[in-house]
Amino acid sequence: MDWLMGKSKTKPNGKKPPAEEKKQYLEAEFTKVRVVDFDLKELVLLPREIDLNEWLASNTTTFFNLINLQYSTISEFCTGDTCQAMTACNTIYYWYDERGKKTKCTAPQYVDFVMSLVQKLVTEEENFPTKYGKEFPTSFDSLVKKICRYLFHVLAHLYWAHFKETVALDLQGHLNTLYAHFIVFVREFNLVDPKETCIMDDLSEILCAPVPPTPAPAAPSSPNSAPSPSSHNHVTER
Repeated sequence: MDWLMGKSKTKPNGKKPPAEEKKQYLEAEFTKVRVVDFDLKELVLLPREIDLNEWLASNTTTFFNLINLQYSTISEFCTGDTCQAMTACNTIYYWYDERGKKTKCTAPQYVDFVMSLVQKLVTEEENFPTKYGKEFPTSFDSLVKKICRYLFHVLAHLYWAHFKETVALDLQGHLNTLYAHFIVFVREFNLVDPKETCIMDDLSEILCAPVPPTPAPAAPSSPNSAPSPSSHNHVTER
């Protein structure tokens, strides 16, 4: 089956890239906002009683639905005028048709291509079987990797081009949690080449850091005891 293929292109070596814009999404006041506060690593681990392909299929479909929903919250701001190319950091994503023809399309066009393709793939019984006893295709692993690569492109564009609108809608906590969950998942099962995701490594390292253990409550001090040197400076990092 021939499908459109998305590829990315970064600035050629030897050419100085434009001055990097300030990344609002890296500011501490925004990165600390989440809708859950627990170890995502435990959430993505394969349960002992679940088949690997079943686990990948279930999670991939869920991520598709959640990322599609997240994009829909700002889709009115992602237009052919505001986003004339599908960009993230210093990367432009091009769309390649089944004949290998490269097309530089607008961001909303690219996202529409992605979502239409993924919707078709995850709902085809031959690709994502739901009936008991139906075998997964031999190409299943490559299909999941293709889908996850496309979904990463959409998440990266959301941060790069539409984080301001996301904050205005007070949805940065949802986006941060979704992004961190997705990155931890694809890393656990090696679903996206690190060379593809490296453009967002600065954010990934902040959002995917293990949750620090909750400190034990301090013992009450006697009225005459001197305060510890750090008692006035302790800040709990989350």
